[in-house]
Amino acid sequence: MTSAETKQRLTQEFSGIKYILTSGMRSKLLLTLYEKAKKLEDLRKELQKPSATILHGLKELETNNLIQKEQKYYKLTSNGYLITTNMIKLIENWYSVNKSELFWNNHDLSDIPEDVLKNIYLLKDAKYINSTTSDLSNAYNTYIKLISTAKKMKMIIPIYSENHFKNIIKLVNGTKLEQLELIVSEELEKSMMKNETIRKSLMENEKVKIKIIKRKIKLFLTISEEFVTLTLFFKDGHYDDSQILIGKDENALKWALNLYRYY
Repeated sequence: MTSAETKQRLTQEFSGIKYILTSGMRSKLLLTLYEKAKKLEDLRKELQKPSATILHGLKELETNNLIQKEQKYYKLTSNGYLITTNMIKLIENWYSVNKSELFWNNHDLSDIPEDVLKNIYLLKDAKYINSTTSDLSNAYNTYIKLISTAKKMKMIIPIYSENHFKNIIKLVNGTKLEQLELIVSEELEKSMMKNETIRKSLMENEKVKIKIIKRKIKLFLTISEEFVTLTLFFKDGHYDDSQILIGKDENALKWALNLYRYY
């Protein structure tokens, strides 16, 4: 399929999506029927709308092969189920982005692959923390406190930071942290090798496994069994440790592991 044909097809599909999303009734009906089939009276009670309004919406969705009626029950077709699943994903993505709007809007996202960005909804319960004029180290101190409890960690480290390496070495030399995996760029690895303390404490430590990739990375990711943290770079190329995203649920860990595996 050529790009022109693809563009035309996507335009047609967008019209179909717009048809659903621009109608509160059509959208609500799909979302309401997503969990299970329902009778007209159930829909009327749940949506608090008259039967005529609901029946009009049902008829439109039935015409577009998104729902079907079996005896007295209305249910989603396979197409309807797929469309609604992705509509929910769109809504959750929208919510997740808006919830941490300053974090996403202020930073360079180019090193987060498209397939991972599409699943931002998995971070919908993540917490955005930023430093303030009264506490310039709020985000950083929150991060240090968080990693101090970890037993196993995976990290993508993009920068040479004495403070970060000092804290990582402290954890490796302690008794809590049992295993550490690091992903660093070739350039960062060379800088680490020049520092005797980092070389001996991290690069020659049995607890630590290091994966080296050729190019620079513009994100700082930390994953443990109980949390994930993400910090990014400003669009001008400078690293920002004043804003951090922290997730502690299974979905956030899933999102972070997908990003980690990519690198």
